[in-house]
Amino acid sequence: MASYILQKLGYALLTLFGVVTVIFLLFTILPGDPARMMLGQNETAEQLAVVKKKYGFDQPVSVQYVRYLNDLLPISFHSKNQDDYTFLSEGKYNAAKLFSVGNTNVVLKMPYLRESFQKNGKEVSEVIAETLPNTFILAVSAIIIAMIIGVFLGIISVLFKDGFVDKMIQLVSTFGMSIPSFFSAIIFAWIFGFLLHEYTNLNMTGSLYEVDDFGNGKYIQWKNLILPAIVLGIRPLAVVSQLMRNSLLEVLNQDYIRTAKAKGLSFYQIIKRHALKNSLNPVVTAISGWFASMLAGAVFVEYIFGWNGLGKEIVNALNTLDLPIIMGAVLVIATLFIIINIFVDIIYGWLDPKISRQ
Repeated sequence: MASYILQKLGYALLTLFGVVTVIFLLFTILPGDPARMMLGQNETAEQLAVVKKKYGFDQPVSVQYVRYLNDLLPISFHSKNQDDYTFLSEGKYNAAKLFSVGNTNVVLKMPYLRESFQKNGKEVSEVIAETLPNTFILAVSAIIIAMIIGVFLGIISVLFKDGFVDKMIQLVSTFGMSIPSFFSAIIFAWIFGFLLHEYTNLNMTGSLYEVDDFGNGKYIQWKNLILPAIVLGIRPLAVVSQLMRNSLLEVLNQDYIRTAKAKGLSFYQIIKRHALKNSLNPVVTAISGWFASMLAGAVFVEYIFGWNGLGKEIVNALNTLDLPIIMGAVLVIATLFIIINIFVDIIYGWLDPKISRQ
């Protein structure tokens, strides 16, 4: 089991290295001068030179890449010369010095995601720390909705197998898997937040925290979570209902279920005591993957509903070409995706020793 875990961690590190490389190259070769983006329209040659030197834009791409890796690595190397980009500045790096080699300090630090171009030098890690929890809350809420309703609809489909109700649920599920999230968001916001606002009391836009009109600070507005969570949960809900239906039908054909029927147990008792637990394996597998992808898939849903999460921050950064925030957000989402999938693989290896021996 230990070798299996080490193998998965090795694959994770290689994948993460590839993601970092692709992110850096993709945004480095984009047309435009990052220094000009930061200074705006009234820059001077002297200002451009200062900004390029400060952020390392005056160096070849290979040097910039090595510096980018050095900023991200937990153990990194930093010059003692204050004029160098890698100088160990307390305001720049949150680090603990390990030892020195000549003119270089070797330190242990948190990954440095650099500074925003458009937010007056605000660190990207701070921006992500402010927005990621909102995205996490939205994703968890959507998953809970998908699990509860999806499992329920799957059981109902089995109960009315090949009947009108079963066919309608399959039709709605297919439609739910096909419709894009941004289109669902627009429709739900218009219907429930505008047309039916008098009855639902829901708003077309709004985030988890709102500012009090009387100056009493921020307060949590849970009702703003309802529409974006439902919209984000529609596609996984459709997948869960289909998986639950097919898995439950397969389990109900097993010999031990026939034995339970022969003992005189009702359909409800068979589902509750025997079939439901064994039918959830493929559902759990699908949900683990969907949860990771939701962190990235919430981009347009957050933007349409005005939910102040990481997805909305990415869209705003794309509109203003704030490259450090885009690169940092994509890197964080990719890292979370890898961690979740590796964790799920390790759990599978623990539950089924045959997997860990392959």
